[in-house]
Amino acid sequence: YLDWNNSINVIDKAFENGLFVLIIGPKGTGKTSLVREYAMQKSKELESINFSLRTRESHLVGTKNLIDGNVGFDEGILVKSMKGGNILYLDEINAAEADVLLRLDEALDDRRQIILKESNGQVIKAKDSWFVIATINPLTHVGTKELPPQLLSRFPVRVRLDYPPEDIEYQIIKKHVKNPNEPEVLLGIKLANTLRQASAVEELYYSPSIRETIAFAKLLESGVSPKQSAKIVFGNVYSQWGNVEFQKVNDIITSMFGIT
Repeated sequence: YLDWNNSINVIDKAFENGLFVLIIGPKGTGKTSLVREYAMQKSKELESINFSLRTRESHLVGTKNLIDGNVGFDEGILVKSMKGGNILYLDEINAAEADVLLRLDEALDDRRQIILKESNGQVIKAKDSWFVIATINPLTHVGTKELPPQLLSRFPVRVRLDYPPEDIEYQIIKKHVKNPNEPEVLLGIKLANTLRQASAVEELYYSPSIRETIAFAKLLESGVSPKQSAKIVFGNVYSQWGNVEFQKVNDIITSMFGIT
């Protein structure tokens, strides 16, 4: 992971002071990679959950079970992380349903505890080393919604992670591709940024991620021509929004990579 904007240091300062962190940015900017890198550097176990409309309270706190006639309790990821004092990664937290967010809010307040109504009212109190990092996508992302103010306040340290400058993105690609052709890869990055900017002002439906510029460089390395690589990685995906969108992007590719 290339920590180009000093995010790891900010997260570490938050950890030292017992402050939870919210990472804000579009998809494909390396939010998850950042969290994984931080956990690895701290040699701490990382518990992760990706939120969606299907995420339920039981995924967080757990559910009762019945084994050989005995009632037990399978702990959810929230309870496990609190008891273990691990890092809890709440990915795309602003895609969660209201009841799930309410249960999270209970655990994230200053007491750092949760009452397990599902397990005879047992009180789980987090270890002092418990640390929570959440990510949110912009509200333009499908399925996202505004976080309630009280929950937002539980994450007082906010890190904005956007797409890096072109020279930094090239350095990231160099970590994944042995011998990238610099002029051609930089042109692919420039194309990606053109599409990202168009998406940001809603002229296009989709914004390419850093994963896609890496894929573009890998296709180049395997002998695919720059224009064909650009069409495969950046252009073809827009066909799902119809021929007008698809042609618009292909015209951009042709203007940058030429007719042949």
